[in-house]
Amino acid sequence: MNDQDQSRSGSHQGLHIMAKPIGPRCNLNCEYCFYLEKKALFPKGEDYAMSDEVLQAYITKYITMQPTPVVAFVWQGGEPTLLGLDFYKRVVELQRPFIDQKQITNSLQTNGTLLTDEWCQFLKENNFLVGISLDGPREVHDRYRRDNSNKGTFDRVMKGLKLLQKYGVEYNVMATVARETAYKPLEVYRFFKEQGVEFIQFAPVIERTADSHARQLGLKLAGPSARDDDGTTQVTEWSVEPEAYGDFLIAVFDEWVRNDVGTTNVMNFEWALNAWIGNSSPVCQFAQSCGKAIMLEHNGDVYACDHSMYPEYRLGNIVHDDPVGMAERSVDKGFGVKDAHLPNRCTECDVLKACWGGCPKHRFSKTFHDEPGLYYLCEGYKKYFLYIRKYLHGITQLLENGLPASHIMEACKGPLVINVGDKH
Repeated sequence: MNDQDQSRSGSHQGLHIMAKPIGPRCNLNCEYCFYLEKKALFPKGEDYAMSDEVLQAYITKYITMQPTPVVAFVWQGGEPTLLGLDFYKRVVELQRPFIDQKQITNSLQTNGTLLTDEWCQFLKENNFLVGISLDGPREVHDRYRRDNSNKGTFDRVMKGLKLLQKYGVEYNVMATVARETAYKPLEVYRFFKEQGVEFIQFAPVIERTADSHARQLGLKLAGPSARDDDGTTQVTEWSVEPEAYGDFLIAVFDEWVRNDVGTTNVMNFEWALNAWIGNSSPVCQFAQSCGKAIMLEHNGDVYACDHSMYPEYRLGNIVHDDPVGMAERSVDKGFGVKDAHLPNRCTECDVLKACWGGCPKHRFSKTFHDEPGLYYLCEGYKKYFLYIRKYLHGITQLLENGLPASHIMEACKGPLVINVGDKH
């Protein structure tokens, strides 16, 4: 849910603003979370609640300055449900005058622990798409997703999931893949299928320990521009290993392509198919450019993205500044066309157009020739993209000939040969 469409730069293609109306405040204390510590960047005693002034400015400017017919509101945190239902009722109220001008959608990313019948009734009635954070079965989920009393949250999240299903709320599952999780691909994937989950997104956990700049800000994790200036910056112990993540995706893909095409939607595979077909990526990490998806903090401050919530990436404030202008400043601050700063290993890679070098925050590895700027997950993603491309080719053939993608499952029972002459 936190990956937004960032097509190649150009205001005619629109911009995306992801809002954090409760800032870094959360009722959980997930060990791998990169946002909780951002409290250090705000004054002590901050309540982190978005004011009505900021909310009104955000909704009005985002809708009126968005050149595309669809305006997608994405509400994240922290834990955005901590604001209570009245806040989101106000959101719907402020959006209502514009519904004849634009198609307005709302998405809410939540840990699910605070969902109730009343919440789910509201979400259903107002067509919210909900992303619920669930890492897998109990032993996987509770490894890192714990509360402030260090208790596991699995049962509470599962209760929230069942409520979403009960009320027919449109939802998907955001599953993070940390170091240990990568070694349990089928256990995790089959668990989701058993729970009736139809839409899944796997998100790798990648963080580094703080460099001197981050430590000066009171942070324990490194930012996008971190440099290992004193030899202490290193990948955290919970970050997924590159090749293990590639193997995780391959194992899940093998199960999906043989059994679940058309019934279970793994968004990671849809992104790869999208790239294979030649379309612009719907997610920023694999887009050819980034900088058009900006992030709004609870106090109105706007940053280049939620991975760049650091003073040097502040673009302005939604109350006083123009969102389009702030997005352009984001591009000028070093985002924009990502393939302009890639090492030779990437520019010569067979699958460059599938990833475009990945997220700029995670380009901290070096090539065998000691070139900087290599995507941390390069080895894993390259292995995965090379492995699945024959299947993507087969699916593309099917779609081009008016056949459902699910026919690939039959083809996988033998040699991968697609008979495009028979459409029945």
